[in-house]
Amino acid sequence: MTENTQNTISENWSMIIKPKRHWFDINLKELWQYRDLVALFVRRDFVAKYKQTILGPLWFIIQPLLTTLMFVVVFGNIAKLSTDGLPKILFYFSGIVGWTYFAESLKATSNTFVTNANIFGKVYFPRLTMPISIVISNLVLFAVQFLFLILFMLYYYFFKDVNIHLSLYTLLLPVLILITAGLGLGFGIIISSLTTKYRDLTYLVAFGVQLWMYVTPIIYPLSSINGIYKKVILLNPMTSIIETFRFILLGSGTVNFNQLLYSFIFMIVTLLLGILLFNKIEQSFMDTV
Repeated sequence: MTENTQNTISENWSMIIKPKRHWFDINLKELWQYRDLVALFVRRDFVAKYKQTILGPLWFIIQPLLTTLMFVVVFGNIAKLSTDGLPKILFYFSGIVGWTYFAESLKATSNTFVTNANIFGKVYFPRLTMPISIVISNLVLFAVQFLFLILFMLYYYFFKDVNIHLSLYTLLLPVLILITAGLGLGFGIIISSLTTKYRDLTYLVAFGVQLWMYVTPIIYPLSSINGIYKKVILLNPMTSIIETFRFILLGSGTVNFNQLLYSFIFMIVTLLLGILLFNKIEQSFMDTV
């Protein structure tokens, strides 16, 4: 045995990179080891999102506020849709805040492979760190918009005599955020995996998310829907999240634990399916992107 061979055998490697052989070859411990990289990606996403814009982070507030005002005019004043007795701005803005976190997470993660092909082809790191960082960076966006919603609530409480019914159900808020993040990540990485071969999905995502919003009780309360349409809307895992979100903050809507359990199970299944598919496509996506 040569001296070089002996030196190679005696070396203690801190990391060994091996090809993934099967669908379930997932190293979640490795994701934790790369948590610093996730933090860097979060900072990059947050800084780059509104870089070279005049208003910068103010767009966090301007976009949902303008959407809310449009909903007030179109659906509240012209269409005269019910808001369950809530002020129109509070009703629409609360729905938009909850929905935006899901929609932005889904749309951003759905382009993971295509938009980061150059990075993936040059250096090794767990590919899941990229979509996970996107969901976390969008959590910052949610926090800013949620704070603005609280300010709206305080204004209506002190100056418009609108009762805000906070209760122990408010403790469900972290659960709602977790389910929303899981759904956005799960659906996003499923679509991202499929777009490596079917680029048409890239063009359908924004359109599909927009349609999805209309089968979620954002511009109307669930109580105003009956019959077969209500059954269809309840199949939407985001329905119970938006309804519960409004209830724990504004006292309007419903809390249905069976529906929340359905949304949670739906999130787990979607996330697991997404991770498995993402893990499988990751092995050969550079050949198709």
